[in-house]
Amino acid sequence: MLYELVNFSDYINALNVFRYITFRTGGAIMTALLFVFLFGPIIIDLLRIKQGRGQPIREDGPQTHLAKRGTPTMGGLMILSGFTVATLLWANLSNPYVWVVLFVTLSYGAIGFYDDYMKVTKRTVAGFSGKLRLSLELAIAAVATFILMRLSTPELSTALTVPFFKNIIFDLGPLFILMGVLVIAGAGNSVNLTDGLDGLAIVPVMIAAATFGLIAYLCGNVNFARYLQIHYVPGTGELAILCGALIGAGLGFLWFNAPPAMIFMGDTGSLALGGALGTIAVATKHEIVLAIVGGLFVIETLSVIIQVVSFKLTGKRVFRMAPLHHHFEQKGWKESTVVVRFWIISVVLALIGLATLKLR
Repeated sequence: MLYELVNFSDYINALNVFRYITFRTGGAIMTALLFVFLFGPIIIDLLRIKQGRGQPIREDGPQTHLAKRGTPTMGGLMILSGFTVATLLWANLSNPYVWVVLFVTLSYGAIGFYDDYMKVTKRTVAGFSGKLRLSLELAIAAVATFILMRLSTPELSTALTVPFFKNIIFDLGPLFILMGVLVIAGAGNSVNLTDGLDGLAIVPVMIAAATFGLIAYLCGNVNFARYLQIHYVPGTGELAILCGALIGAGLGFLWFNAPPAMIFMGDTGSLALGGALGTIAVATKHEIVLAIVGGLFVIETLSVIIQVVSFKLTGKRVFRMAPLHHHFEQKGWKESTVVVRFWIISVVLALIGLATLKLR
């Protein structure tokens, strides 16, 4: 919206500043942050009144979590509202990449919202049909991937690039849709599995968003892309503004989600945030880098898969409890210790992911 002020820069030179992605990214961060700060308490109060007893707590989970009963969920509404307002205000709305990411983010948020609603109203940790939920996620991801294929340059539309190697490209053809679906839906559910402790998921999401904000900016700038020898994807630079909006909204949410949490993110937020990161990774042709930068989410997901497979095949559990953060809680680690150490892992993985930009 504010980008349109560039049209008047011939009359007011100062309006040229709205041309710059860096300036608008900063504006998006501050707008989303202030929005969540201002309206967060109102949203929390409304959710507390509507939900009554708050999010159901797993009886078989760590006993320390039972003290969190009564805490409202669906905090993702705070994040999504701040993210959406900041994006619509600061992004160039004529850029189709912006709308694709918004489409996936809000669609996944709607799925997560309905799942949270079912949990709260039915007083159960299980939401609506897992098969139906997954089918909707896959369908949305497939549509988004198809559109991204059409938006990309012909030589990259169905290509899977490999980090560290500038000339290695795998042309997947029609299978690229399957790969995109796995990345987008997988990212959404991975963040969802990680969201189990106060502040655990939102900080790694912000770290990944900051990383991909830089990647999007560089991939969308022909000069930087040529210098770093990464693939130039016209138009993706605008996604840096959406990453900034995610960071700002995430910071605002963390203010209320910091231990002891006043509100939980819920599937409303975790599914949407993961879907957003996955879509940005597919758009910028850095799908494999997302697996590095979001390695914490991958590890959490693998811990669940390993636990389930091991129990079904041998009747034994590899971890004391899955996902992995609960395993360390059961070993006696304090919740704050688990959270901070997982944040450190996220920072290290983000630095490794950024290193792929130059080591080519």
